[in-house]
Amino acid sequence: MPKLLSIDDDRSIHHLIRRALEELDLDISSASTAEEALASAEQSPPDVAVLDVVLPDMSGMDLFAKLKELDPRMPVIIVTAVDTSEIAIEAMKLGAFDYLPKPIDVERLLCMVEQALESRRMMTVPVAIDQLLTPAEKHDAFVGRSESMQHVFKAIGRVAAQNVTVLIRGESGTGKELVARAIYQHGSRSDGPFLAVNCAALSETLLESELFGHEKGAFTGAHSRRIGKFEQCSGGTIFLDEVGDMTPAVQGKVLRLLQEQKFERVGGNETIETDVRLISATNRDLEEMCRHGEFREDLYYRLNGYTIELPPLKDRGEDRILLIEHFLARLAKELDKEVSGIAPDAQAALLEYDWPGNVRELESVLRRALLYCSGTVLLESALNKELLKASTSPATDSKEAPTPNDDGLARFIESRIEEESSDLYAETLAEMETQLLTILLRHTEGNQSEAARILGITRGSLRNKIRSLGISIDQVVTVAEEDREVPDNKPDTVPAGQC
Repeated sequence: MPKLLSIDDDRSIHHLIRRALEELDLDISSASTAEEALASAEQSPPDVAVLDVVLPDMSGMDLFAKLKELDPRMPVIIVTAVDTSEIAIEAMKLGAFDYLPKPIDVERLLCMVEQALESRRMMTVPVAIDQLLTPAEKHDAFVGRSESMQHVFKAIGRVAAQNVTVLIRGESGTGKELVARAIYQHGSRSDGPFLAVNCAALSETLLESELFGHEKGAFTGAHSRRIGKFEQCSGGTIFLDEVGDMTPAVQGKVLRLLQEQKFERVGGNETIETDVRLISATNRDLEEMCRHGEFREDLYYRLNGYTIELPPLKDRGEDRILLIEHFLARLAKELDKEVSGIAPDAQAALLEYDWPGNVRELESVLRRALLYCSGTVLLESALNKELLKASTSPATDSKEAPTPNDDGLARFIESRIEEESSDLYAETLAEMETQLLTILLRHTEGNQSEAARILGITRGSLRNKIRSLGISIDQVVTVAEEDREVPDNKPDTVPAGQC
């Protein structure tokens, strides 16, 4: 029987974990201190551990290192009530299996433990966990609790200490420079310099000079030698923002630098060697640019050593509330305003807005609103009228989950026949499963355990089908809830736990 070790000084957490995992055939033991945990792990090594980072006698991160010394292949799920990205980054750098914030989402915990146990079973050969990322005593300024941002934090932890290029992708204003700084701060080059260059803000000549430097007289206005960022930043990290705006000439020089770590200043013949790590970011479709000859394909592959995708603000769920609170507190102090709260109608307007400018726009809107605010509560009247108008306008491009009906499958088959499909059997099965799961998940209000029981399959099989078919449980449940009256004492939507 697989063994799980729960390590937390809160007895209620042990009880929750036992109740959450009771459907799994597990031997669960508990420890309230690091000393108890180490004794238990030495006497009866667990297959997976669930570890809180705050313990009375030792840091959870220090205990994590000791558990890894006992068994480098042990999957450890880090649990913490601290709401910062630092914990997620440090945990992943240390080689944690996954990261789970408090209050614990029971569905996510169950999913993580199942995956950890499966990973444990599949490890028939030693895994070089001791060669994973090493910790660094650095901090960052991320605000986010949504699953999409947790993926970003974990990605930073995985790649930070690796000396590879990183490409950060996302819309303008999503915080790509913050990601670059976090990678630098948590990386092996944190003792070296960090320099950022916006490629879209400079002309070709100025950008080339900024990056590589120039010799005296290299061009009009070059009255003296200039040391470029790549030379200045040797031993450190360079962040190239809006890398898709580089001209072909600059692209060629950056490619050579990545290949050889060598370059010449503009107007010079001396070959200069450097040692820099390059992190780049873009909001443009580089693949499409490569197809049209606007971006060098060989450079794209060099830059894309590891990709981190940043979600737009509109897709970050409750993170918007956290960001509103964060910016209100920070800006109120910065602007010397005694604003301690936000009116419900003002918050509703901010949450309904799509935020095409993302986090940067949110900060700007709140800054202007605080300047207009004269009381201790931010009122709706202080918000920009254009934002209020956009918030109250009905969405014209919203996508709702399809509502299955009696003849929907027949119409789908006929349409695929008309389009001369050559894989109709597989397409029809996928469509049938999509309609079946959509109807059933609405019936169970997003409860995957109940849906799996009705279908006669395991919860893991159901989750795999949900992921492969691209079904959004939150969307399915929300659409269903809109069609029926909900009592005042119940939430408008049913939380649907996903891994």
